[in-house]
Amino acid sequence: MILGIKPRTPQLHGKVERSHRTDKDEFYQLLTYKDDVDLEKKLAVCERFYNFDRPHGAHDGKTPYEAIREKLS
Repeated sequence: MILGIKPRTPQLHGKVERSHRTDKDEFYQLLTYKDDVDLEKKLAVCERFYNFDRPHGAHDGKTPYEAIREKLS
């Protein structure tokens, strides 16, 4: 089964495209790796940085972790 964006939801397309652009600009262009294990390690480091250390304009300069923690408190 192929999952994707629901029909008639153009607002989601923009979010997905922006995510792809961020991945390309901040990760893939800077990436060199030896094998799948090395790639998995680098992806984990990048994901941690993106969610816990990198401020996001969409969250008023907070990290995603800070933004979700604030919403849940």
